[in-house]
Amino acid sequence: MHFLGTEPFWGGEASGNELTYTTPENQDGETITVSRFAGRGGLSFSGNLAGGAMTLAVTPGECSDGMSDRTYPFTVTLQIGPDVRQGCAWTDHQGYRDATQKE
Repeated sequence: MHFLGTEPFWGGEASGNELTYTTPENQDGETITVSRFAGRGGLSFSGNLAGGAMTLAVTPGECSDGMSDRTYPFTVTLQIGPDVRQGCAWTDHQGYRDATQKE
């Protein structure tokens, strides 16, 4: 699972029980151990990031990052402590679409 968001810019990927969170200031990212939960058509990853509780919730649904002409197959909500951010996600099997690509 790959994910990204804007304002502020952030992103990363999750695989198995690891999640890497990146920002423009930390492009290598911080990798943490996460618990994974799947249910009700969605998926979430929970762990501790930057000393606070972190949850990344992923749900199916068309998503635009607002910065590119790409359409992503998933929406994400990232919560780190009290801070909540919105973004988009895709997988290797369900990739994003550029504006020039047809469904």
